[in-house]
Amino acid sequence: MRITLIAAAFVALPLLAACGSDHSAAAQPQITQQDLSKSLQSSGLKDPNLADCAAKIYVNQGISQDGLRLMTKPGTNAQAQDPATMGLSKDDADKARTATQKIVTDCIQ
Repeated sequence: MRITLIAAAFVALPLLAACGSDHSAAAQPQITQQDLSKSLQSSGLKDPNLADCAAKIYVNQGISQDGLRLMTKPGTNAQAQDPATMGLSKDDADKARTATQKIVTDCIQ
């Protein structure tokens, strides 16, 4: 069980550590729960049920569209630039940390 929890945390880290920002958010399509689930799966989370559960929690936590775009966009490691926020706004980083804690308790059986 402990290994599973640690593995889930490490799987979420690359997703949260994605970097890049595009301020033309109005011109971009909305990031959906399904988009986020696919991104989680392509970044290494092979269990589709866990990816769906995690994506639902991240979206329901209220992370902004800009934050969700950062989380789904491959790029350089933003954690090296700002380990506290991992490239997200402070508000989105706080929500992502809270969501990750919920994922560990709600999605991993």
